[in-house]
Amino acid sequence: MESYVERDHKRLRRGFTTGTCAAAAACGAAQALLSEGKERPAEIRILTPKKIEVRIPVEELRLTQSSVFCSVKKDSGDDPDVTNGTLVCATVKKEPGSAGKILIDGGKGVGRVTKPGLACKVGEAAINPVPRKMIENEVGRVMERYGYGGSLKVIISIPEGERLAEKTFNPKLGIKGGISVLGTSGIVEPMSEQALIDTIKVELRVARAAGAEYLVLTPGNYGERFLQETKAISGVTYVKCSNFIGDALDYVKELEFKGVLLVGHIGKLVKVASGAMNTHSRYGDKRMETLSAYLRQLGGDPEPLMDCVTTEDAIAVIRRREPELEEKLWASVLKGIQIHMRQRVSGAVRTEAMIYSNEYGYLGETPGTGDFLLRAGKKFEGAEIKE
Repeated sequence: MESYVERDHKRLRRGFTTGTCAAAAACGAAQALLSEGKERPAEIRILTPKKIEVRIPVEELRLTQSSVFCSVKKDSGDDPDVTNGTLVCATVKKEPGSAGKILIDGGKGVGRVTKPGLACKVGEAAINPVPRKMIENEVGRVMERYGYGGSLKVIISIPEGERLAEKTFNPKLGIKGGISVLGTSGIVEPMSEQALIDTIKVELRVARAAGAEYLVLTPGNYGERFLQETKAISGVTYVKCSNFIGDALDYVKELEFKGVLLVGHIGKLVKVASGAMNTHSRYGDKRMETLSAYLRQLGGDPEPLMDCVTTEDAIAVIRRREPELEEKLWASVLKGIQIHMRQRVSGAVRTEAMIYSNEYGYLGETPGTGDFLLRAGKKFEGAEIKE
């Protein structure tokens, strides 16, 4: 794939996701099947959700009486990805039954979901929603081109998937038997932590130079949208910090901001409550252990939480088994987040926090958040507030 980005003054090549590979393999197999072997593509062109076209060479195309097997090779570009170079395969066959359906399942090396709380339902192959849609779109276009009105079944397999899964979080997440087919953009962006941190620093410098004294840090886009929808306060400065919460706080202190509010999903910020200041999963994942510890301090039973896959799942358990402790639990977690933030900035910057859940919405905020937002909005708009 000849598409590049600049990271740390280096030219790094992009790659494509397992989802893009699965869609390409399915497309190639469908072409050969519906053309009755007359069309045997040596290369598959895919337009990714990011609107970047990729051309993926076919490794193997094999026809039987009832199906077609097609494989392509994963190319992660210059990103250090454990799946780089692995084969992603699709077997496509005609399926009797309702007309026009595309049935998608996982075969050898594709994990299967055994616990609730993930993007795929329990019992389903771990082929995430965007890759599923990509497969449907590519196979659907082939069906339309050949005027085929029947149904097709697509089985995605990854021969090395079970071995590779041992190097991922899949076993802990309850995904058994292989890796997941992933990718929301279809493209693998080469990662450079320092480049991302430098970008965050630039945004913070710009905000400070513009006169902002209070700002909101969010790991991603949704934190900003959530706060705007929940509090409806204008004039607040937002900076996205990704997983680099500690680095962002260091620079907030260096630039002498007066206050910072951290807004994020409970699954990410509960890590901060344990003292983790880089929330990427590669640095550890103690979400359930942390929630369990805080619940135990309140006299609750932490054991059921250890069987949960996600914090969304954990919230459901807490609401079912410990409803009287939920409000106290979030207050305690928020206090822990605030303490670790305050320690990181050595008490030189006012720190507040707010947590939410994708499924359950607002969970809580530190006691000073309302006053903070009032100051943040009015300060930016030039109003006078006595300190």
